[in-house]
Amino acid sequence: MKKTMMITLLSLAIFTGCATKEQSASDKETSTDYPVTIKNFTRAEGAESWQSKEQTFEKAPEKVLANTRPAAELLLHLGLKDKIAGVGAVFGAPDTTVEKDFDQLNQLSEDYIGKEMALSVDPDLVYGRGGLFDNQDWGVGTVDSLNEMGIKTFVLHSSVTGGTFESIYDDIDNLGKVFHVKDKAESFKRELKERQSALETKLKRIKEKRTFAYIHTTDPNELYIYPAHNETFFNDIFTMVKLENVFKDEKGEVSVEKLIETDPEVLILADWSSTKGGISGEKMLEGIMNNPKLSSMQAIKNKQVYTVDYNYMFGYGYQSLDGIEKLADEMYPEK
Repeated sequence: MKKTMMITLLSLAIFTGCATKEQSASDKETSTDYPVTIKNFTRAEGAESWQSKEQTFEKAPEKVLANTRPAAELLLHLGLKDKIAGVGAVFGAPDTTVEKDFDQLNQLSEDYIGKEMALSVDPDLVYGRGGLFDNQDWGVGTVDSLNEMGIKTFVLHSSVTGGTFESIYDDIDNLGKVFHVKDKAESFKRELKERQSALETKLKRIKEKRTFAYIHTTDPNELYIYPAHNETFFNDIFTMVKLENVFKDEKGEVSVEKLIETDPEVLILADWSSTKGGISGEKMLEGIMNNPKLSSMQAIKNKQVYTVDYNYMFGYGYQSLDGIEKLADEMYPEK
């Protein structure tokens, strides 16, 4: 993860009769809602591009493996705590509104987990960040290999190339269908949209976008500029605060020399405070501001350098809105 890391006896008979009717109605409603087929994604081993692949559910999954913290937190907001059999990669800033429930989950590792560990909880659904559906040591297995074992998969639309923050709403809708929690899904989606709208209203007067570059490092003296060429979600969320990734069209590595020459107006750094032994945002910021290699850059001179929790940028979840709201307050305090 470094460079290369929620009666009385008299009425009893009446109550029982009503409950039986309600249960029958509920069973009927559930049975007519399944099977559920959703459009989802797959990627061949070693391939870069994602392809469409449908997933059909005969019933709601009972044992879900969530491959990251943000993925699990979304399920908690939908009232699906009891469905989560295990969660990997539990690092990152917590969503305090579901933190108590998250702490009670079966947390498999602070780091990304492999296929063997993912299968150890006997899941009937493996769900979460797309890039982790791989047969490498850090991956939970490819979509096709898991499906061949009879395990359903749900790759977050927001985490595949082409995904944006709006894709999160598609994911919430589909989870509502798969788990038969459409009302909760709609309620949570409405809450997020209201927050997004409030942020847009707050920054409406800011017309011009500024350029930014992302420095991905755990050491302020070891600079690695990540162009995020195919990271459409990453690039999209920063447009909410009027920032444009100056290197988004770069396919190769970006040198420090090119960073200095391009001289973007803003620098974004990862805050590793929430990871075990990770450097805090304050120390990272101090180190970058005092790095002599970058002293000529306008972002340094104008103190336009900000830190954002790694999961807010690369968790591909609704939590990114938390990070963008905080960033907006830092960048535009007058708004």
